[in-house]
Amino acid sequence: MPLKNNKLSRLLEPSLGLYLACLVLFALASALFSVPLAVIEGVVVIILYLYLRRSNSIRKREMLRYIESVTANMDVATRDTMINSPLPMVIFHPDTDEIIWSNERFLQLTDGKEHLFDTSLSALVPGFDTRWLLEGKSVYPGEVVLDDRRFLVYGSLVRSEEKRSRTAMLATTYWVEITEYAQVKEEFFASQPVVAILLLDNYEDAMKNTDEAARAALRSEIDKRLSAWVHPTGGLFLRYDRDRYLFIFEERYLKHFQETKFDVLDAIHDIPAAGAVPATLSIGVGKDAPGFHELFEYASLSIEMALSRGGDQAVVKNKFNFEFYGGRNKEMEKRTKVKSRVMANALAELIADSSYVFVMGHKFPDLDCIGACAGVCAIARKKGVTVRIIKEGGNNPAADMAEKLSQVPEYKEAFLSPQDAIVLADPRTLLVVVDTNRPEQVMSQDLLECCTRVAVIDHHRRAASYISNAALNFHEPYASSASELVTELLQYILEPTDLLKIEAEAVLAGIVLDTKNFTMRTGTRTFEAAAFLRRSGADTGDVKKLFQNDLAGVISRYDIIRNARMYHGDIAVTAVDHTVGRVTAAQAADELLNISGIDASFVLFPDADGERTIISARSMGNTNVQVVLEKLGGGGNAATAGAQVPNPDVNAVLQQLLRAIDQYFEED
Repeated sequence: MPLKNNKLSRLLEPSLGLYLACLVLFALASALFSVPLAVIEGVVVIILYLYLRRSNSIRKREMLRYIESVTANMDVATRDTMINSPLPMVIFHPDTDEIIWSNERFLQLTDGKEHLFDTSLSALVPGFDTRWLLEGKSVYPGEVVLDDRRFLVYGSLVRSEEKRSRTAMLATTYWVEITEYAQVKEEFFASQPVVAILLLDNYEDAMKNTDEAARAALRSEIDKRLSAWVHPTGGLFLRYDRDRYLFIFEERYLKHFQETKFDVLDAIHDIPAAGAVPATLSIGVGKDAPGFHELFEYASLSIEMALSRGGDQAVVKNKFNFEFYGGRNKEMEKRTKVKSRVMANALAELIADSSYVFVMGHKFPDLDCIGACAGVCAIARKKGVTVRIIKEGGNNPAADMAEKLSQVPEYKEAFLSPQDAIVLADPRTLLVVVDTNRPEQVMSQDLLECCTRVAVIDHHRRAASYISNAALNFHEPYASSASELVTELLQYILEPTDLLKIEAEAVLAGIVLDTKNFTMRTGTRTFEAAAFLRRSGADTGDVKKLFQNDLAGVISRYDIIRNARMYHGDIAVTAVDHTVGRVTAAQAADELLNISGIDASFVLFPDADGERTIISARSMGNTNVQVVLEKLGGGGNAATAGAQVPNPDVNAVLQQLLRAIDQYFEED
């Protein structure tokens, strides 16, 4: 208190020393002229000094009495507020969770216990964590549940001096009950509408070549199983087209559908087929939208996504992303020539109306990528539009074919860097993206963002991220390769003689690569495309030479195969700790499938830049490698997939892959 009084004295005493000193000096100066006058002035100065000292002392005592009165009243108010607060309060040590004090309201929350001293707060409230206070936050992150009641907890930290001058932290918390509010909120969100579109995605194939009685029986059985699936929700369910259903229900039932992996997919697939093809169902779900119109748009986008991934699956879309369920079965060829003809006419019109045509594939392009690019170049040349292929620096699987193309007069100036293409681009420039539909995988994202007119030609199953602003999107996951799709377009735009021999061989090489010499993912359309290319002058012998390897590559490939180990019975996994060629790794994955008892293969190796691990995967069809690698950020299709994991530690990525394989079979 003396220290505080001294500080208060300095604040209350006016700075009169200078004035008194001046009066003393005037009195001394007066002594030179009149001693009596100086004496009188000195007496006046002394009287003033004594008066000021006495008045300051009285003022200070009055101020101290006032401050002590206010302080006492504040202490009484503080104690009364804490004890009689309408909110439950508890004070504890945040480092040990030891409760120091609690008011009566908080005691009532603990079943009337007399005291909680020396009790741990985390023991009283399981799961309660005090780190938020130590991090400087004033509100507990989330809700606190205590005996089926819910609270928001606010708090603050203060420092206190304990015995032996030890400084400790004390936490004061206020508990605001929100049980009723939380229940209302949960009911509000649980009752939000969800719109689903159910599509029999192979309706034509399932119904053809059967009599009317069999078709009626199939439709009846489908309706019966769908009605049984939707009945527990009490939602609105109706057929609005011969192969489409609309289903509106509350969001509280969506979680059950997701937990059961939309088991109605298997129920429809298991219906005995009267024809050669069993019925399959795709489901598109839209949620988290402000109105029914937006929900229906989300559901439509989900159905489109499901079909672009091969059908026979469910896709759920919210405001931000897609979630996928099912899609594990092998795709069946469902394309029609009508769509190819429409796409060919649309692409021809887009090219004819363009100032430039840029053709771009994915990073580290392969023969399918360069073959599709060559096919698009042939179309642009036919329409008389300048066309350029965007090239990637360094060595890649398409480098040899690109070099052969560049030796042809028509391709002397056909290859261009992404930077030069950005400089040349104008509002009428058309960018054709081939062999990928994901913006992060294209050779140059800057060029993709620069061009306002984009066309996409791809056969990979669509992922959650895809090029959504395309003016033309020829996306067929049932096709064997992008080169096959381009060949179908060529048949409606060019004559076989319009295609250069080297172009025909480049496109055919792309088909050969992705079909593994016409043994995987082939259909009638694949062989029709190959026949057209053969009529255009493609030499199968020259194409075969493109797949020859040097001796070092063959040795490296068999070293990879030698280190393979089996997992889950029929899956071969091999990881190497040194960089190998991507083509070599892909060939090793293909070669493993030639071994009896192996249904799928995964090859892992570190990239040359030391920043990521590359995974190459292949399957005979029973294991969908695209679904497995999608969990690691990869993509592809059921038989061929790949991933680039941003982690140079191959062993760590291997463990991630094994967990993804485990999850794949657990969800089966």
